[in-house]
Amino acid sequence: MTDHQLIEAPKKRTGLIAVVALVAIAVVAALVFFLTQDGDDAAAAGGTSGKTVRIGVVGASDPYWETYKKAAADEGIKVDVVDFTDYAQPIPALDAGELDLNQFQHIVYLADYNVSNDKDLAPVGSTAIYPLGLYSKQHDSADAIPDGGKVAVPDDASNQSRGLLILQSAGLITLKDGGTIFSDLNDVDKDASKVEVEALPADITATSLDDLDAAIINNDFVEKAGLKFGDAIAQDDPADPNALPYVNIFAAKAEDKDNPTYLKLVEIFQDTKTVTDGLLEVSGGTAELLKTPVADLEASLAKVEKDTAATK
Repeated sequence: MTDHQLIEAPKKRTGLIAVVALVAIAVVAALVFFLTQDGDDAAAAGGTSGKTVRIGVVGASDPYWETYKKAAADEGIKVDVVDFTDYAQPIPALDAGELDLNQFQHIVYLADYNVSNDKDLAPVGSTAIYPLGLYSKQHDSADAIPDGGKVAVPDDASNQSRGLLILQSAGLITLKDGGTIFSDLNDVDKDASKVEVEALPADITATSLDDLDAAIINNDFVEKAGLKFGDAIAQDDPADPNALPYVNIFAAKAEDKDNPTYLKLVEIFQDTKTVTDGLLEVSGGTAELLKTPVADLEASLAKVEKDTAATK
């Protein structure tokens, strides 16, 4: 029996039922088709509709992260902020697929990881640049630190070199060849330096201040150690154009760098005033908020990676 015969025989009840059934099947099939197409299109575009986006950070207790999660939810994106206790953990977690994004590192740190591990994690947006400071419980200025004093810097490569450059600017050490973003303890000219320098984990430098004359302390650990950002006796200048490699970024796997949901999450972070106000408050007003174009971040990363590889 054909569809045409069914339509021309309305007096037969069984025929009418068949027509209704066929129409219902067609409607359901059409709905399934369009819903499937929508899902396929979203997947093709790298979308994450209905998925909870896991973002790794160091310092999830900072209030602005809750504000950020609410702002993302208002845009229909569910975010899970995953806390890590030290800087060595979030990048491997992202690389292993345990996270979708992380937001804690600057370009130099990411470049060192990529080169050291033959990876291609990528920046998807900027947040801010933070000054790195030198703190002391015993001295109220860098000049007051005595000859032979003991000063600590973070032991991770990127923050160690930055810390050493601060010590040099403060007149506490001299770096061979003037110092670079790749300087380490081996580059300290001990005979020409005023203080002795040792490297400690970034989360330990602050808690070791009682046993040191001074220490370079990352922003994430300043207030946790009962210090104030205004207590820094020396710091670098985050507004310096040469500081671009130290811009903090959202990072993703290379295949996800154009994911529209992740890019939207960067936009939400940058454009939500309650979030950026919270970030500024946590930084003690020291952070410089930035909306650096991703192309500039990628170019900076590529250069730092090239320079990093040359030092390996």
